[in-house]
Amino acid sequence: MTDTQMAHESDLDARYGRSTRSRRVEKRVLWTLGGIIAVVFGAWVVLVAFDGTSASLETNDVAHEIVDEHSVRVSFSLNVAPGTATTCAVQALNEDHAIVGWKIVEIPPSEDRNRVISETVLTSQQSNTGLVYSCWLPGDPSS
Repeated sequence: MTDTQMAHESDLDARYGRSTRSRRVEKRVLWTLGGIIAVVFGAWVVLVAFDGTSASLETNDVAHEIVDEHSVRVSFSLNVAPGTATTCAVQALNEDHAIVGWKIVEIPPSEDRNRVISETVLTSQQSNTGLVYSCWLPGDPSS
């Protein structure tokens, strides 16, 4: 770099407030912010990994059987800790995806973690499918 270029660069640095000290402060601020973000992300990962309530209940649709014009039998798998009572909402839908039947099912505790539950849902008209809508633990404030 020539003397003229260095003088021009130092004039620009002086004009816009860039100095060796300001660069150090900027680097320090960026490293601090990066550290804070890393700590917050790490805390979030730990919270999600060890949050027992979100992973304690899992359901999947298994099958449905159209019994007649006014009922459908819905089967779904339930994965919950042994000895835990559960409540589930089961629904029947018609070909337009409108709800034509709904049933709240209280499932008693069991020694098995995984089991298949089957329930008959009465419908107001012909359904073409049935499925589990949602399940929750009784008394769970998030339900």
